[in-house]
Amino acid sequence: MTGQLSPIEQAAVDSIDPARLGRELATILAIPSVTGDEEAVQAAIAELMAESGLSVEWVATDPIELAQDPDWPGSEMDRTTLPVVIGRVGPPGGRRVIVLGHVDVVPVGDESPWRTPPWTPTLIDGALFARGAVDMKGGVVAGLSAVRAASTAAGGGAGLSGEILFVTVPSEEDGGAGMLAAIRAGVTGAAAVIPEPSGLDIVTAHAGAITFRLTITGKAAHASKRREGVSALEKLTVLTDGLAIDEAARNAAETRPRLAALGLPYPTIIGKVSGGTWASTVIDQVVADGRYGVRVGDTWREAEVELRSVIAAACAADPWLRDHPATVDLTGGRFSSAEIPDDHPLPTGLAAAVGDVLGREPAFLTEPYGADMRLLIHEGATPTVIFGPGIPEVAHAPNESVRLDDVVKCAQVLAVWLLREVGPTSAASG
Repeated sequence: MTGQLSPIEQAAVDSIDPARLGRELATILAIPSVTGDEEAVQAAIAELMAESGLSVEWVATDPIELAQDPDWPGSEMDRTTLPVVIGRVGPPGGRRVIVLGHVDVVPVGDESPWRTPPWTPTLIDGALFARGAVDMKGGVVAGLSAVRAASTAAGGGAGLSGEILFVTVPSEEDGGAGMLAAIRAGVTGAAAVIPEPSGLDIVTAHAGAITFRLTITGKAAHASKRREGVSALEKLTVLTDGLAIDEAARNAAETRPRLAALGLPYPTIIGKVSGGTWASTVIDQVVADGRYGVRVGDTWREAEVELRSVIAAACAADPWLRDHPATVDLTGGRFSSAEIPDDHPLPTGLAAAVGDVLGREPAFLTEPYGADMRLLIHEGATPTVIFGPGIPEVAHAPNESVRLDDVVKCAQVLAVWLLREVGPTSAASG
């Protein structure tokens, strides 16, 4: 290593075993854990936590009861369980830091583009290919490895000056109910890192999104007399035109350099359209599902007000929709934005660890997607950043993969950061 590491920090870095890390990652990648079905992978991770010397707690939250919480972040999948697993090491009652990740993954979809079976982890040229490799089981294993290394280097939990929580949650992909359940179970602290894919740079701010449903009513008529009817599909075009104008205005108004550089930090899309009952009948109803970006600095509730205003204005400008306005319903995840100042001790301290372990200065990033980070910041009052292996561009895609050496590097950096946060005094002085 090229940086200034104390002996205990160097010992933690050196103790991270790439072979063990690869085996643990392959183990959990082989368990399908599509959102709504996370029990099996959580059981496997709980076992890995126990083998790593952590005290393990299984929190079984009732998803129906949680949905009554005023801060419930929405969901898209029906579920009967919401299992959260909490691993603890170090003395409670003092300073607490958290490494946290989600274990749910998105569906595989069409398997034909995959070069390897999506549930059979396959190592190719140093990268593991499988669904969930980068989003975010690679980061989960990096976090567990880091906690294990920091604890071992400190001589066990008794050698730490504070408490480390390693937490895995379900239901991130469809809103973050698992993260809210963890917060309600007491998962809060002085600082948290989520090892989502960031290219080993540090995400200090992210946008958000809401998913919505438009229901447009038309007037049925025989196709041969279509002028006597009103096509709900044509009226959907009126609304998508209004959404396009709004999208352009919202993105043009963004002045933060990192966001403006993205070109389209707040996209709006219609991702699903259904309607019609007969090819020769004018469509009398169309249902369209979409996604509306939440601007950095805004909550999902503020974005909902904007969205409803846009649809209301488009309806008011159209003679048919003025009398038959479309309805707007929120249907899935509700992701507020979140940010933490670049000069906050959390990102600056983590950046110092990156520099000392990897010999480079990490970039501070602002991302256009939503994440559990916002729940820890807003509902858990816990400063949080994202720092993890791999890049988000390959998440949710066929041939998803993560390089094992990046997972190792992430674990090494997090181990050093943990020791500097709650390790023995000698580690902090390094």
